[in-house]
Amino acid sequence: MTTKTILVVDDSAVMRKLLSSILLEQAYEVVLAADGEAALQQARSAAVDLVLTDWNMPAMGGGQLIRQLRRLTGYAETPMLVLTTEARESEKADARQSGASGWLRKPVESATLLEVVASLLEQ
Repeated sequence: MTTKTILVVDDSAVMRKLLSSILLEQAYEVVLAADGEAALQQARSAAVDLVLTDWNMPAMGGGQLIRQLRRLTGYAETPMLVLTTEARESEKADARQSGASGWLRKPVESATLLEVVASLLEQ
């Protein structure tokens, strides 16, 4: 079984570290980015199997990041999961229109996060 690589994008260093440790415990490879622009650079330099992104970030938010990633070769079908404190239906609709595969609210239980990640990677 090949190791799956997950790109974690969040402007909070604490959140990046937390998500990274949860995913590394499950033997996923983790690539970190502090914002959408850094995430785009990461995605261009090495393919990832799943993108886990915050919605509200400086420079480039999650919606814009997902739209730009979807245009890149190899990312049309890549699962992209939004993890955010946002709860508004309009934000969720925006995420779906951007091409997000799913939406989880922070704070999220580790078990829930891992279950959703595993299910998206199986598709």
